Formats: sequence, structure tokens, C-alpha cells
Amino acid sequence: MSRTSHLIATFGKVGHLRPAPGTWGSLAALPVGWALYMLGGVPLFCAAIILAFASGWWATALETKGKDDHDPSEIVIDEVVGQWIALLPVMIGASHSGAGLLALWPGWLTAFVAFRLFDITKPGPVGWADRQHGPLGVMLDDVIAGILAALMVGLGAWISHGLLGV
Repeated sequence: MSRTSHLIATFGKVGHLRPAPGTWGSLAALPVGWALYMLGGVPLFCAAIILAFASGWWATALETKGKDDHDPSEIVIDEVVGQWIALLPVMIGASHSGAGLLALWPGWLTAFVAFRLFDITKPGPVGWADRQHGPLGVMLDDVIAGILAALMVGLGAWISHGLLGV
């Protein structure tokens, strides 16, 4: 275990906040995601997702090596990755429409709530990934929860902007 791996795994020690460190990790991902988008748009945001996944997998492997608990609650980099994946349709929508990123607040809210719901309840493939009991499983359940949440964001946008024409 190293200081660097711990900072990555806990997303700058956000994972030590109580109660509900996973929710704190998801919340902390929001302003950082906003800043990444503002600095470099969708390309930087996507690169950050990939980098956070890879470094999170590495850090989780180091932080859990030789321990009984394969997914300690202070490790929240997986929530950050999943939350950013859930936000991806919002970022892409803002980029394509020219709308201000914060004007798409219903998408932000949907991404947050849907991701937390899928991450906590672990339906179907999310639960399968969680049961893999290794660093990849720690990361993968949140990736899948993020993908499911992103689909919910897309569905909400389609209903709001397509079906209802709002």
C-alpha cells in the first residue's frame, strides 16, 4: 500500500467521509466532472474516465492486497468512475446542443440518483460483477451501474426532449 494508491482509491480521502462513503464519492465526482468538461470538453472527460478506471483498478489491487475485505468502503474511485459514466450523456448532450452544462441539471440529477440506485441495489449484471471479489470486480460493478444509469439519463432526455418536445 502506498500513499499514492490510497489517495487514488479514496479519491483524495473523500472515501473516509461518513456515513455513506460511496455517496460522498459520487457527490465529489460531480464538481470534478464539471471542471474536466469545462477544461477539455467530452474528449478530456472520456480520457479521465479511462484514466480513473485504470488507476483505480491498480490502486484497489494495492489497497486490498492481503486483506479479507476485497471492497472496503473507503475505496470510492469505483463510484467516481461509475458516476462519470452516468454523466456522459449529459456531457455529450451539452456539447452537441451548445447548452450550458448546468442548464442540463435534470440530467445531472437523474445520473446521480440512477447511479446510486443501481450501485446500492446491484441488479442483475451489477450484482454479478460485484461477486467477482477482486479489484476488477470492485471497479466493474460501478462501471455497469454507470452504464445502466447513463441509459436512464438517455431515456429521460428522449422522453423530455423527443416525446414531450420540452
